[in-house]
Amino acid sequence: MEAVKLSASSLSRPPSRTHAALLALLLVAGVLTALAGTATSARADEQICDRYGTTTVQGRYVVQNNRWGTAATQCINVTDSGFRITQADGSVPTNGAPKSYPSIYVGCHYANCSPGTNLPARVDSISSAPTGISYNYVSNAVYNASYDIWLDPEPRTNGVNRTEIMIWLNRVGPIQPIGSQTGTANVGGRTWEVWTGSNGANNVISFVAPSAIASLNFDVMDFVDETVNRGMAQRSWYLTSIQAGFEPWEGGAGLGVNSFSAAVNTGGGSGGGNPQPGGQPGSCEVTYGTNSWPGGFTADATVRNTGSAPIDGWELSFALPDGQSVTNSWNASVTTGGNTVTARGTGPEAVIAPGATRSFGFQGTYSGGTFGEPARFTLNGTVCTLK
Repeated sequence: MEAVKLSASSLSRPPSRTHAALLALLLVAGVLTALAGTATSARADEQICDRYGTTTVQGRYVVQNNRWGTAATQCINVTDSGFRITQADGSVPTNGAPKSYPSIYVGCHYANCSPGTNLPARVDSISSAPTGISYNYVSNAVYNASYDIWLDPEPRTNGVNRTEIMIWLNRVGPIQPIGSQTGTANVGGRTWEVWTGSNGANNVISFVAPSAIASLNFDVMDFVDETVNRGMAQRSWYLTSIQAGFEPWEGGAGLGVNSFSAAVNTGGGSGGGNPQPGGQPGSCEVTYGTNSWPGGFTADATVRNTGSAPIDGWELSFALPDGQSVTNSWNASVTTGGNTVTARGTGPEAVIAPGATRSFGFQGTYSGGTFGEPARFTLNGTVCTLK
């Protein structure tokens, strides 16, 4: 089509009928071009039906279809904040493995690492790992809604990790976690059923909610600490990924992750390793000793400031193993919330000079089997060396 050219002189006088028609065409073309530019600049939802298809969202998370347990079709619609299952054909026996694990994650999964991730990271270097999830549930399917937290003795980015932590926020139908129920635990201010076992490839510890939880914000390290306390991981191991999604056995269309967030703070905690007020990353050392007898125990803790600046207003936090509780304390203000214990210095004892120490103790009770000790201590948000 030949281009239409209008001179400045022709536009300076009232247009003829022909010129008016040409101007109208140009205006329509301009509007259509602008609309086309607007449409291409917006992010459209992405449909994934490929068995192991993935995409990234928000420049930091990976969404995966992960249809590993069946050849039947599964499709997910990926949004900027999560995904929804749009097609979930077929079913598998409810006494076996699920069909798939469509999910969103941060970290590394079978050599596919999320953009800019700092995982794998050593457990004892992580001060906090705040995360949040919002789910959309359906009733006409058999499934669980689960967080997966993966731990391994090596900084593994591919293959199967040694220990899998599963958090079941909902389960619908005649399904149960791997292994058997071995007790309960109070983690993150909630009570969970605890199941342990092995799937033949890795160990699994599952924390199962007694009733459905549609949304939850928590610290991943609370569950990691509980897993370490139960002897299924060590502080020298690595956190490799944090994942959230669904395991469907039958159906599943309509299930969705509305939103997901996860961050892993190392060294000084929030702020990507920047020092916390009153301390420096890694500038503390804790000595912890216990004396136990059937049903009770005493504990003595000493905190050393190994940094070069005073710590004013020290606050030491740690998680007691399941079954332990504090009854009284001395030389510090000690409070509890669930399994988490927080000790604070008061008065002149609230300051720890460089190289100096503060000591406190408490008495408690315990029930259950083997007596254990806390696996991780943080001082004002900084992970301390355990001596």
